Amino acid sequence: MKRLILTGWAGGSELARSGLAAIVIPFHFQFAWGPLPPAEKLSAYFAAYTTDLGPAEHWSDWVRWPQGAMERKLSLAEFCERYDTIELWFAATARDQLQLVWLLDHLSSCPALTQKLGLRLLDSDLMFSPDYDCAKAEPHIPVVDVGAEEFEIAKLAWSAYRAPTPEACIDLLHRDLGALLMLRPALLELLAELPSPLTGLGATEMRFLEMLAWYANTNALFHLRSLRGTFVFGEIELGYLLEGLALGPRPAVAGLGDELRTIDLQNLRARHQVYLRSRLSLTEFGKAVLAHREDFSRYNPIDRWWGGTHLTNERLWRYGAVLTKP
Repeated sequence: MKRLILTGWAGGSELARSGLAAIVIPFHFQFAWGPLPPAEKLSAYFAAYTTDLGPAEHWSDWVRWPQGAMERKLSLAEFCERYDTIELWFAATARDQLQLVWLLDHLSSCPALTQKLGLRLLDSDLMFSPDYDCAKAEPHIPVVDVGAEEFEIAKLAWSAYRAPTPEACIDLLHRDLGALLMLRPALLELLAELPSPLTGLGATEMRFLEMLAWYANTNALFHLRSLRGTFVFGEIELGYLLEGLALGPRPAVAGLGDELRTIDLQNLRARHQVYLRSRLSLTEFGKAVLAHREDFSRYNPIDRWWGGTHLTNERLWRYGAVLTKP
């Protein structure tokens, strides 16, 4: 039996080393930050390779290929047809669950593959830690067939997340999502990152303010994940959120290096060095926001994306007990 594994980006290296499958294909798109890629770009990613594509714009660009492999020019569906079993290994994180529903939305139009698909029920992201032994853990991770119900939920979720408002995602929470067990918690984590009705900040931004009562460096804010308790964003995105709190017209955080204003966003090494040198603290305004006495968005520009929703000061969808329209 030839086995193929499709996985989230974080799991690619460990699964490739595990020997569990002939080929492991990781997916790299990050859908939790920034504008979503155009539909044409996502379609081209799955389609047969063409010379019009740039580096890292095709699914095959992320695979550890055996020397001389020619299959990398195929569409993903054509490549998958060569395998007897196709397993989906996606963690319970919001990032992986978004990749999963996007992938299932695409695979739902490939009937030749549906009988081969199995979904591993991973209840955490522990599998992606450096000391995780995928081969040893594999017999204990349940696998379920992917059928019509899984495809339907995935298509609904991907369409809802791409919508220009979060309303469809709220509606989705009123459905039975049991076919994709990790989707509901991921949706709730994503919704918590919408601005609060009281403070104008999302869950991670508020946790930053809370943690600054005890910590003064970015390492703690970025890497103490279990203490922070929010898991949607990676280190780069966390840096952007911190800069928004510290470098606006009325900052909630003091001490972040002002030179970040002029360092290119792609110069990650230089930006990281500034983060390491910074010693952070709450401003008086930050303390007022933390105490729910001030709304951060009243004094500072908001310009970021939540799925297909463009959040600005004029179009600030907020989420607390309920979703609040601008």
